[in-house]
Parts: sequence; C-alpha cells; structure tokens
Amino acid sequence: MIDETLIASLNLSGDEAEKLLGGTMDMSAILGQQMGDLQEGQILEGEVVGFAGDDVVIEVGLKSEGLVPKEEFDGAEVKIGDKIKVLLDKIDGEGGLVQISKRKADRQINWQRLVDTTREGDVIEGKVTRKIKGGLLVDIGVPAFLPASQVDVRRPAEIGDYIGRTVRASVLKIDLERRNIVVSRRKLIEEERESAKKRLMETLKEGEIVPGEVKNIADFGAFIDLGGIDGLLHITDMSWGRINHPSEMVKIGQKVEVKVLNIDREKEKIALGLKQKEASPWEEIENQYPVGSRVRGSVVNIVSYGAFVRLQDGIEGLVHISEMSWTRRVNHPSELVKPGDEVDVVVLEIDKNKQEISLGMKQVEVNPWELVSEKYPRGTVIEGTVRNLTNYGAFVEIEPGIDGLLHVSDISWTKKVTHANEALKKGDVVKCVVLDVERDKQRIGLGVKQLTEDPWVNLIPEHYKPGMVVRGKVTKITNFGVFVELESDLEGLLHISELSDQKVENPQDVVKIGDEIDVKILRVDTSDRKIGLSLKRAQWGDTSERDASTRTPSSTPARGGSPTRGGMDSHGAMGTDKISFNPKQ
Repeated sequence: MIDETLIASLNLSGDEAEKLLGGTMDMSAILGQQMGDLQEGQILEGEVVGFAGDDVVIEVGLKSEGLVPKEEFDGAEVKIGDKIKVLLDKIDGEGGLVQISKRKADRQINWQRLVDTTREGDVIEGKVTRKIKGGLLVDIGVPAFLPASQVDVRRPAEIGDYIGRTVRASVLKIDLERRNIVVSRRKLIEEERESAKKRLMETLKEGEIVPGEVKNIADFGAFIDLGGIDGLLHITDMSWGRINHPSEMVKIGQKVEVKVLNIDREKEKIALGLKQKEASPWEEIENQYPVGSRVRGSVVNIVSYGAFVRLQDGIEGLVHISEMSWTRRVNHPSELVKPGDEVDVVVLEIDKNKQEISLGMKQVEVNPWELVSEKYPRGTVIEGTVRNLTNYGAFVEIEPGIDGLLHVSDISWTKKVTHANEALKKGDVVKCVVLDVERDKQRIGLGVKQLTEDPWVNLIPEHYKPGMVVRGKVTKITNFGVFVELESDLEGLLHISELSDQKVENPQDVVKIGDEIDVKILRVDTSDRKIGLSLKRAQWGDTSERDASTRTPSSTPARGGSPTRGGMDSHGAMGTDKISFNPKQ
C-alpha cells in the first residue's frame, strides 16, 4: 500500500494521486515523468529536511526524498537545511523512494578531483582505515592501496599497527580504468631522508651537539637518527664508566643529544659520542690518584689475568694476578676476590694516554721478601717440602709463599742429574743449605750436596789412584767407549782405544752390558771430575800378582757419595759431576 505521506511529498495533481492510489498508475511512471533525463549514477544536490532514526532524510528535488545513513557522514555534524551532494543510486518504484548515497558521491567527487589535481610522484596524506591482503587501505578521499612492502624502509612486524594513523605517502600509480591508486610511504621516507641527509652532510660539523633519536641497538652500540642520516654511538663512547650493553644507556625511540666525534663524508659515516658531552675524569687522574697512593675500590670484573677495580665512575684500574699476593700462588683471581668486593689497593702506574691504571693488592701489606735475607742468611740449613719439579731443578717451599730453587747441579757431588725427578718427587721433605738470597729478584738458591764434603777433593783421589786395577760393571756402551761403574754412582770411561790391543770397531764385540771386568785406572782428574780406565792394560799384567789394593765395586765406597759419568777428555777419561745422596735423609 502506498503511503499517503509519500504521495504528498511528490506534489502530485489530484488526478495523478487518484490514479496512483487506485493502482491505475505505478510509482515508476510517476517518478519517470518527474525525473525526466536523470539517470542512476548521477550526482545530485539535496537538502537535509529531517531525520528518521539512524538515517538522514534528504530532499533531492524530485518530488521525493531519500534516506542516507548517518554513518556516511563520518561523524560530521548534520542539521536541517544543510546542502548535501549525493549519488542517485537507484529508483525504487514500489516504495516511492529513491536510493541515494552520500559516500558514493563523495568518492566520485574526490576521485575526479584527485584525477584532475594529482599525478604520479605527488605526495598525499590520508588515514589508514583497515588491513587487507597484501597491505593497507588509506583514505585520501578515495581508498588508496599501500602495499606492505611500501609501509616503511624496514618492513614492520605488524602493519596492522598503522590502522587509525594518518600517514603521508608518495603516489606510485593511478589506474583510471580500474579507478584505483597505489601509494608508497617508504618511497617518500627515502626521498625525504636522502634530501635531509644531503643537507645534513653539508652543514654538520665535528664537535657539534646535535639532537637525534635512537633507531636501533646492537651489541656494539646504537644507531642514532640525526634527521636524514644515522650516526653510530659506539658502546665505548656512551659512558666514562663501565657498561655491559648499550641498552643500559639508551632505548629505541629515545630522544638524545649527542656530540659529533667524526664525519666521513665520502663513506657517509658519522661517529657520535654521549660521554664526550662531559669532561673526562682522566684529565686530573694523576693528581687525584698519585702513584704510590693507597685507595679503596670495588671489584667490577674478573678475568683470567686479573681483576678490574672501580675507583670512581669512569675510572677503573687493573690488579694483575701477579700483584695480588706476595706469597700465595694465585691460579685465578677468583681465588681471592669476587665482583662487588671492596678492596684496598695501591696505585702502581698510570698511563693517561691509554687511560689505564695499574693497581696492586699485595703492596698494601709488608713484602715478606724484605725479611728473607735476615731470616735465612747464606749458610742457613733449612728443611722444606718439594713443591714442583723441573728439568733444571726443584722448588722447595721454605715457608708459606717462600720458595727456594734447588738446582740440579746442587743435588749431588758425583751423580749427574739431568732432571730433578731423578732424585726427588713432589711432597718430599728435604734438608738444604741456603746458598744465596736475591731479595730484588725474590729468589733463594738452595743446595743439598753442600751439606757434605766434596768427595773429589780427598776421598776419590785417595781410593782410586792411577795404576790400580779395579773391578767394575759395564753400564753403558757407546760408539766411543764403555762406561764402567766402579761403585754406586761412580763411573769411569773405558775408551774404545783402551778395550783391546786389536783395533775395535764395535765395543759390543768385546764387552756386554752387565759384564764384570777388571780395568786399570789411567788417571783421576779432580778438577774435571773424570776417571780414565783401560781394559787392555789391566790384561797385560799377571793377575795373580795384582796389588793388594785391587777391589770390587762394593769393597771401598767413597765417603759422602759415589761418582757418576761425566765428560770425556782426549785420553778417554770420563769426568763425574755430582755426588749421590738420599734427599729424604
């Protein structure tokens, strides 16, 4: 049934109204007569005449009214009498109403205006309305497509975060046929940054304090946007004090003021500093911490070679592991200190240019080596424990932290010791005599053989005289001769020329290791500690008429020790160097 109010709004004549009510004329015919040449899709100007619920009633001059949802006004205030342009969307013959759209009219008007005024490359501004496949829609009067790859220089993790934001972008493409437009925010940013960078590089000067924004943080520093170009704020230029990571000083998005340290215009690199805005605490370091002064600090870091101690913000010194204790053998600094410990130290050395301070912990206490020469003068007999063995000697602990060196040459008068482990082992308690003390070098020389008389002075020359025939055991065979043990640790050399009257090419053709043989003593060299022997000369004489002094290796041992092999002289005599002893006795 046709609403009488609608008929009244059409301004029909009495005959037309009766025909419409009587059904002899339909609404489309009447509207067709009133609209004349108007077509769907046309832009019409209407007037707000009222409101119906959530709709705005607009009279469009066709003896009819249309309804436009309030949402199409995008929150704008609407009042009766306002002139509004709408698009004639459809003529509804049955209801007698026309379907109109303000939004479609706005889009068509805006599109035409955009086509008339905008070209590819122009800069536009619009509000991001929603996220669609592949990107975002930006309302610039008409919907424009902003691809995800064109949202920013670095593609954001979530482009949906841009919804509701007003953005500026560069027009990439306008498709008239499909009536769509593609824009790029990234291109605009790059163009603006390039322009700003050029201006900045022309005007920026070293030493200037400039504003910037933290754009990115890495382990080695932070990148600061100076307004067109990024500069690097290295971690070492953030603070005079110690920091472990740049995030302790700055955050992404933070506004900062930094000092320009260096500009490489060719490579377009800028080095920035934060700590340089303040005076370096190292400027007065020598006056504040003079060498030799005692100060208190806090352990901030421990490494294998020492501990870093903070004296004040920005001032740290290194206590080398060798400067931690006078007496204790420190394998790692953590044995003595840990981060956070408060320690007293002495300033040993300052390198202002390198900004380094050498500190000592042990210097706080009295150096026990200052008293060593008084406690252990030369000739003092001491007992100590073997702490370490080397090929050149044994380290003997005299008291905690004080070691003396027992050199291999001072272990035995007669036995040649090539490594300390031939006579000693770790943990042995030995009696030694102090040979010398070098306080400056912190060294004490020890000897064991000096506890007894040198057998080469009297004992050996008395027991082994040239011309004697003695019995010994073959212990070693070389290409130049044979070593013969005369008694424990005392050896002589039987040169190859003294083996036989016949020429001998190989000593093993005459004797074997372990053979007991009679040999004649040719010489006893006490200065070089050598005994020369002869087999052939012992065989020349009548063994039944031997001298009564002839003896076996065990018959007359040399008091104080027994000789061993040494160097060889031109006659084949073999020297012996050290004396045998038991260091545990």
